[in-house]
Amino acid sequence: MLLAGTSFRPPVRPSPVTDRLRIALAQLNPKVGDIAGNLALARTALSDAVAAKADILMLSELFLTGYFPDDLLFKPKFVADAMQAARDLVADTSGTDVVLVLPTVWLEKTGLHNAVLVAENGRIIAVRLKRELPNSDVFYEKRYFTSGPLTEPVTIKGVPIGIPICEDIWHPSVCEHLAMRGAEIMLCPNGSPYWTDKQHVRKDLVRARVAEDDVPMLYLNQVGGQDELVFDGASFGMEPGNRLVFQGKSFQTDFIVSDWVRGESGWTCASGAVTELTTTDEAPWLACVLGLRDYVHKNGFKQVVLGLSGGIDSAVVAAMAVDAFGPANVHCIMLPYRYTSEASLKDARDCAERLGVRYDIVSIGNPVDDALAELAPIFDNRPAGLAEENIQSRMRGVVLMAVSNKLGSMLLTTGNKSEMGVGYATIYGDMNGGYNPLKDMFKMEVYRLADWRNRHVPGDCLGPSGEIIPAAIIAKAPSAELRPDQTDQDSLPPYPVLDAILKGIVEDELSIAEIVAQGYDQPLVERIERLLNIAEYKRRQAAPGPKLTVKAFGLGRRYPITNGYKDRVIG
Repeated sequence: MLLAGTSFRPPVRPSPVTDRLRIALAQLNPKVGDIAGNLALARTALSDAVAAKADILMLSELFLTGYFPDDLLFKPKFVADAMQAARDLVADTSGTDVVLVLPTVWLEKTGLHNAVLVAENGRIIAVRLKRELPNSDVFYEKRYFTSGPLTEPVTIKGVPIGIPICEDIWHPSVCEHLAMRGAEIMLCPNGSPYWTDKQHVRKDLVRARVAEDDVPMLYLNQVGGQDELVFDGASFGMEPGNRLVFQGKSFQTDFIVSDWVRGESGWTCASGAVTELTTTDEAPWLACVLGLRDYVHKNGFKQVVLGLSGGIDSAVVAAMAVDAFGPANVHCIMLPYRYTSEASLKDARDCAERLGVRYDIVSIGNPVDDALAELAPIFDNRPAGLAEENIQSRMRGVVLMAVSNKLGSMLLTTGNKSEMGVGYATIYGDMNGGYNPLKDMFKMEVYRLADWRNRHVPGDCLGPSGEIIPAAIIAKAPSAELRPDQTDQDSLPPYPVLDAILKGIVEDELSIAEIVAQGYDQPLVERIERLLNIAEYKRRQAAPGPKLTVKAFGLGRRYPITNGYKDRVIG
């Protein structure tokens, strides 16, 4: 058996040559750090591959550690445990006809590597090392791993097979080298997170590699939520000629088996099922639900609690929570004060009843009034303003955290990307919570998804059908209701305008001059940019939430809190 710290490969009797291959892809949901649990998932997949009479079983990138383990990789015991689990899984292939393609962390003399072990009949027959280490956006593998060389194909059942690892296929030279060295099929394990249109980006990428190298590729992606990342699965296979030959499920685990036959023109897929991809309308909802479900369950919680205000954001989060956990595991609480309208009380109750959740009302009137009375000598008759308004929000946060602590439910927070962008949220108040499903969703997208969910029950969601978010909530003007007759538009531009400006600054990295050239008022754009910059300290302390766009606050966009740069229009 191969030992850590050496490149020696023991001689192995070559597999018999075949013109037919049955290849199984295990699209599973590993948990970062749970080596024992991930090993158990892999063993089940191996049993499934044996039952399916598969010749090859491939797991997704860094399967045994979960993707991505971050600074766990600096812990020698963690690496050693992962390598031992890999050896144990390799041993399990003994007595089977399945060749295992196992992506894992692997230590060699050259350093720590993101690697793939190929195992047959209880032995490692090849090790392949990831060459291209991503170091942008959410990826920073160069912090941990050593890059491998351009590698040779691996002979499996007598067939030369290339195994580029995730980022490797983004660089044409890796697949080109494998094809030139005789690879007849490409097997590509991935840990590719979701964001808008990502499924189509992957297909375009694989389509380009297949066309360039004239070799089919089987693309395997993991599924599941991991902190702020959501992995959507959607594994697929593609042949030369732009032929999609199989397509796995989106946002769900899957075990994908395809049969391949070698002919005069190379390998073609003889059988493979194509599952329809999620639509661009459905995908954000499923990403939020999956990210929420896995974050809560993987961190040991079974139930959630949230404040239900009668507004659009909390109603959508409540609906997502019901879709993730079922009505019995969602607890909604209305926390009225003197400025809470009768319409909000009615709409919150209506929403809770439609969702079928537990609904309680806890007044914050006395606690807020008592706090104001105690603070009066310090406030010294200064005019009432933001400080008094924020006490209401923070009192709601205190009550919700108390319920979370007492009942053991995870508190969800509900601020959207538009509000978080300009700091329209109260730190230690409505920002309290363990997870925020709307963190990377602009306000108008929240409205759009509310309307969409009222007409669809997507995927494996557990909520009821029909109009679960009352039309009155969708139609009303958004308001924090912290003072009489308050609306968000008292201090913010209309949300379609705000969203467009924020998208320009945050996601497109446009200058103020470029956004003004699109037709927006220069003083307004300058004001939004200022609000965006000064709210960075709040976002650093915000709950995590699913990354839905290329530039999510936190994981995808991290600006300095102390920031002296000012963009100004010249001329």
